[in-house]
Amino acid sequence: MTGLLPSHSGIFDNGCEWHSDIPTFGHRLRNAGYQTILAGKMHFVGADQLHGFEERLTTDIYPSDFTWVPNWQDKTDRPDWFHSMDSVLNAGPVLRSNQIDFDEEVAYAARRKLFDLARKREDTRPFCMVVSFTHPHDPFNIEPRWWDLYADSEISLPNVPAAVEAHPSEDRIRAACGIEAQPPSNADILRARRAYYGAISYVDHQLGQLLAVLRETGLDKTTAIVFTSDHGEMLGEHGQWYKMSFREGAGRIPLIMSTPDDDQPLRITQAVNLTDVGETLCALAGAAAAPQTDGRDLTPLLKGQEWGVDEVFGEYLGEGTFEPTVMIRREKWKFIHTPGDPDQLYDLSEDRDEERNLAQVPAYAAIAHAFRTEALQRWDFGKLTESVLLSQQRRALVKRALATGRCTSWDYQPPANAHRAYIRNHRPLEQLEAEARLLPQGIG
Repeated sequence: MTGLLPSHSGIFDNGCEWHSDIPTFGHRLRNAGYQTILAGKMHFVGADQLHGFEERLTTDIYPSDFTWVPNWQDKTDRPDWFHSMDSVLNAGPVLRSNQIDFDEEVAYAARRKLFDLARKREDTRPFCMVVSFTHPHDPFNIEPRWWDLYADSEISLPNVPAAVEAHPSEDRIRAACGIEAQPPSNADILRARRAYYGAISYVDHQLGQLLAVLRETGLDKTTAIVFTSDHGEMLGEHGQWYKMSFREGAGRIPLIMSTPDDDQPLRITQAVNLTDVGETLCALAGAAAAPQTDGRDLTPLLKGQEWGVDEVFGEYLGEGTFEPTVMIRREKWKFIHTPGDPDQLYDLSEDRDEERNLAQVPAYAAIAHAFRTEALQRWDFGKLTESVLLSQQRRALVKRALATGRCTSWDYQPPANAHRAYIRNHRPLEQLEAEARLLPQGIG
């Protein structure tokens, strides 16, 4: 939302406060005349639970306080709130779960809001609505109707090359997730992968329902649509689960964009970043530039034009590591650097599964050295580490204090006004019914 990498936004992890003075694409779109609406998950931490959205339809599935503060100082500390292998060991079909309850609420609220926008009762401004589902995500449980779309026999076991397992970064992530303490069986792994595929189909269904409302109301003729995710899922590949990694399984995510004036579908292979999404939305809306951004406007790519260098930069400053981890993806190369760890260099054109780390191979020494030099020039790892540690220490202290005595929650409570819902006496009945009546396209 900010268009900034963590080192520039100060939002280092999912337990970090979003400072209200950092503009988001929500603020910029509001300044450009848009109404901005959020339904679903957003990981906002702190008293500000809107960050540019003027309306929020649901609460978040995750806490808005400092519960999820990492602790880089204690390398033996495994937070009790962090990912564990329970999500894999208990994978399978369920009738309901926290995650299903949440996404059903999000889907309903979003569809209803789209109908309200089509009615245009009072506000005729263009809109930007973010609908954020928690699926597909661990825990790996999904309803039988989606589970039954797949069979264990159709799903392969993950690729776990022995040569990659020895890298320290992989060991740390496995330790953080408790993989060695609770190693899953092949049957566990297949159930988890099957449930995840089912969750993808579930989200596809929910997206289809939203698109159907746009078509039914005619909003599709004036609405740009963007579909993406905040991260992928390793699903046992390379012996890893969940995220916390720059491997393709965790970091390579879909980005699908459609605008009403699209005349020919394009498949773009150039690497882009989530920081680019907000810049692109603002460009499509004619919003003013941000004071600071790491994002890029992707609209030239949407038109099939040549566009910049095929590169992206990434940072990871959360759990499963104890120092900043950065990534440079340029053309066919992916370079990953963590101070104190052996570097990682992969040729994705020849090694899409990232099985051969070329960083220590003499024939690629010059390439690895050039990337390492660039990383050391781009990032001040010592200063960044100090900033992260100070933030963690501050939040840990505040977390303990706020858990003592009277607690005032930051969790968002969606407002509700029953006095003006449905049929009330604030307007004549005929007027209320007329305003609520939304006819099919082509009628009326």
